[in-house]
Amino acid sequence: MILALTRLLGGAGRALGIPLFRTYWLGHSLATIGRWMYRTAIGWLAWELTHSTTWLGAVAFADLVPTVALAIFSGAFADRFGFMRIIRLSQILAGVLTAFLAFLILMGWINIALLIVITMCFGSAESLGQPARMAAVNAMVSKRDLSSAIALGSASFNASRIVGPAIAGGLIVWIGTGAVMVLCSLSFLLFFWLLQSIHIEERRSTRATSEGLLKEIGSGLVYAWRHRGIRFVMIMLGATSFFIRPVIELMPGISGKVFDAGPTGLALLLAAIGIGALLASLVLARRGEMSGLTALLIFSTILTGLSLMLAMQFASIYVAAAFLAVMGAFMLSGNVAAQTLVQNSVEQDFRARVMSLFIIFAYGLPALGAVLMGWIANFVGLQATIAGGALFMLLFWARAWPQRRSMAERLESGPKAS
Repeated sequence: MILALTRLLGGAGRALGIPLFRTYWLGHSLATIGRWMYRTAIGWLAWELTHSTTWLGAVAFADLVPTVALAIFSGAFADRFGFMRIIRLSQILAGVLTAFLAFLILMGWINIALLIVITMCFGSAESLGQPARMAAVNAMVSKRDLSSAIALGSASFNASRIVGPAIAGGLIVWIGTGAVMVLCSLSFLLFFWLLQSIHIEERRSTRATSEGLLKEIGSGLVYAWRHRGIRFVMIMLGATSFFIRPVIELMPGISGKVFDAGPTGLALLLAAIGIGALLASLVLARRGEMSGLTALLIFSTILTGLSLMLAMQFASIYVAAAFLAVMGAFMLSGNVAAQTLVQNSVEQDFRARVMSLFIIFAYGLPALGAVLMGWIANFVGLQATIAGGALFMLLFWARAWPQRRSMAERLESGPKAS
């Protein structure tokens, strides 16, 4: 029966059949649910304390900015000190910080200033471990199962961002924000406990003893730029992150101005993107192959742009939601393909530093793109702005398509090809 189930799940079954990865994936999935519960709880807590949308934005800013600002340093730390050591440190910090926040809430001592400080510290702890969490997967599975392992991580992330807020929303009403924060802390500490049984072979950077931290960061940047395959992937990822991904931040305006649908429409449109992404991650997890990922990355570029353009052409919000589900599927497919190709082609000495660049491109550029596109939309309108971003994706596809074979050789064969 287990053999039949493994065959049914394809590459995902093979990856989950590896005890080391299975333990890591289960613990990481639990901690990811805890993170989404935490984000939901601090948002509600900020609203309870202030009833101000300005403070809500400030708390969100404090939570996310460290991820981008500190990621490049986190990658260098992971390469220098080892992936698992950094992941464990990140989880124990997250568990302690949320436990402290729970204590302040339950004692009635919390205020908005303390909340922002703790939120920024939590975001910094998250940033510390994020490149290492990505890079460590490569040491747990074979090259054959790497794509499935990364897609399983994406599946758990997309499921968690639905499940986590739903659990937190119900529990906040039932047991209160402080008790929810206790559960968040337990999820991080449980992952930390599971990490004690995970030991992987990892060769720490040979440059760590001879280079300073800033020099290590610089050498990582130079390596990523000189590696033609990795540079190609980062450009494609950056294009999607800058021209397509900001639509999620702009979705409240799209729901209100384009479809006149309000909060209900916003929930529908965001759910459509999330469902498309979740389904795509499950398909990719079952696929479990390195071959063809370069073509998938390039195809996803044009298909995300086209589906977004079509979503904006219909007056019906339900038709738009259907196209946005397609956009979410191909946007996730491109992200998983990009991460897998980079993981497969990067040398071990530079792995976490290059993955920190991946995080900056994947999470930092959407914020910058949202600011720029939001500003442009004030002059030409949301639909025209979004259509313009989608058109840029066609240009990137046209530039990338002739390179698909040469880039596939560099990216799908392993770290020696550059």
